Amino acid sequence: MTSRQRMLAACRGERPDRVPVSPFGLGHLDPKGPVAAELIRRTDPFLTVGLGGNVFAGSAVEATSRQEGDETITYIQTPTGHLLQRYRRTDITGATVEFPCKNADDVESYLSIPFVAAEPRAEAFLEQRTRIGDDALLLAGIGDAICFPATILSPEDLCLLWMDDPDLLRACVEIAHDRLLDYVEAACRAGVDAFRIVGGEYATEQLGPAGFAALVQPWDRELVDVMHKHGALAYYHNHGYVDTYLETFADLDIDFLDPLEVPPYGNVDLATAHRRIGDRVCLVGGLDDMEVLETRDEATVRQMGRAHLDAVGHVSGFCLGGTASGTYTEVGARNFMALVEESQRFCS
Repeated sequence: MTSRQRMLAACRGERPDRVPVSPFGLGHLDPKGPVAAELIRRTDPFLTVGLGGNVFAGSAVEATSRQEGDETITYIQTPTGHLLQRYRRTDITGATVEFPCKNADDVESYLSIPFVAAEPRAEAFLEQRTRIGDDALLLAGIGDAICFPATILSPEDLCLLWMDDPDLLRACVEIAHDRLLDYVEAACRAGVDAFRIVGGEYATEQLGPAGFAALVQPWDRELVDVMHKHGALAYYHNHGYVDTYLETFADLDIDFLDPLEVPPYGNVDLATAHRRIGDRVCLVGGLDDMEVLETRDEATVRQMGRAHLDAVGHVSGFCLGGTASGTYTEVGARNFMALVEESQRFCS
C-alpha cells in the first residue's frame, strides 16, 4: 500500500498492510531538505496547508502594527475605538501576550466590525496535493467556531465570559460558525478533500463538559456534516486529558482523532480507547514528540512503539503517531522512521 492508501484503509475499517506510522507535519525539518523527503517517503505522514484569509474577522478589518523589540503591537480599529494586541516572538516560538478583547464590551466592539467574507485559496492545497501524491495525506488546517472568542480573549477572560455572560459567548460562537460554514463550503467546492479541525480543547481543557456541549459539540457536528456532504475527510485535533470525551468526539462523526496522549502526558490508554471508539474513529497518537521521540534513544522508542502495537494490534482504526507538537528535529524524524520498521516486523 501507499501511505495514503494505508491511512485511508485504517480510517475506513479495513486492515492495512501494516499499522501506519504517522508523524504530524515536518516539525523543524527543512521541508525541501533530504531528511524531510526521506521522512515523507518512509513514514505515513499527515501534512497540512493553510487556505489563507481570516475566516472569522473577514477581509475588511482595519489594523496597524508596529514592532517594539520582540513584540508586535497591533491596533485593531472598530466602530467604537481601537483594540490593542501584543504578540511576542522568541527564537523557539511565539504567543499572544495581550489579547485584543478583555471583557464583554470589547467582544461587542469586535463583533461590530463590518464583515466581508474571506475567500479560501484552494490553489496551494491542490498544488501540494499533486506534488505529494500518495506519499502522505494532506489536510487543510482550520479552526472551529470556538477559536474566534478563544483567540480574541485570553484563556482567563474566556472562562470569565462563560461565567459572566454565557449568552454573549454563545452568540460569538454562532456568528463564527456561520462564517466558517460558508468558508468550508467554498473550499470543498474548489476541490479541498480533507480538513484538520482544531479548537475543541479550548472547551475540554478550560470550560469542561458543559462548555464543550454548548460551545463546540453541535457546531462541530454540523461542520463535519458539511465536509462529508462534499466527500471530504474530517480530522480532529484535541490535546489534553480527553478520556472522558472519547465517545463525545466519536459522536461528531469525525474520521481521525489526534493526539491521544498517554500517561504521564495525558490520560488515554490506547488499547482501551481503541476498544471504545476505534470502530468509529481512526485514532492517531501514542508517543510524545517532545518528551519521547525527540529525547529518547532509538532502542527505547522502538520498545515503546512496540508496546503500543502489542496493545492495540494489527487492526483498522489506528495510526501510531506523535502529539502534533510541530517541534521535533531530525532526531524525532529518525525515530519515526525506526517505528516503521517495528510496524513492519509486528504486522508480518
